[in-house]
Amino acid sequence: MRPAGAVIGVVLALLLSAPVQADQAKAIFATGCFWCTESDFEKLEGVVEVVSGYTGGDLENPTYEQVGIGGTGHTEAVEIVFDPAKVSYEKLLEHFWRTHDPFNGEGQFCDRGAHYRPGIFYLDDAQKQAALASREATQKLFDRKIVTEITAATRFWPAEDYHQDYYKRNSLRYRYYRHGCGRDALIQTIWESAQMPERTP
Repeated sequence: MRPAGAVIGVVLALLLSAPVQADQAKAIFATGCFWCTESDFEKLEGVVEVVSGYTGGDLENPTYEQVGIGGTGHTEAVEIVFDPAKVSYEKLLEHFWRTHDPFNGEGQFCDRGAHYRPGIFYLDDAQKQAALASREATQKLFDRKIVTEITAATRFWPAEDYHQDYYKRNSLRYRYYRHGCGRDALIQTIWESAQMPERTP
């Protein structure tokens, strides 16, 4: 029998998980700090909602402190609700590759540890095949091996309320953190090194 707290945690996770209507779909990605991932994806047209949280681990209803200490197996991630009529899953994948360091599986930018590892957590076989194809296409642009994981999604646990929309509610601190981590500068350097195919006239 589960402790009452664990049961409540499961119920809360189900209630807080981003709702999906018949004409919407979900995606789960991790690109390091979920404040940044949330900010990056909410800018896309067709994205309805982005929820920061934790996935990829075994502990039920994990807290920020537990995930940060390590040992739960979780990584900071986001659950995205999107309108496929306005933005495809493939388009989300393109954006995903351009918003993280795919060569570092031990963390991202100034954040280190398995709980900051990047990943694509597919929800069905179609997403799996699209994710694998996108990684293969992206790998062809670089000499270094991409280590971003692609795994089946497990339960997604929404993070504490103060983490949601952090980049909006604490904009100055967020911008200082993002700039200080060198996130955008490193991403720019990575893509400047990409061997982009030549376009035919």
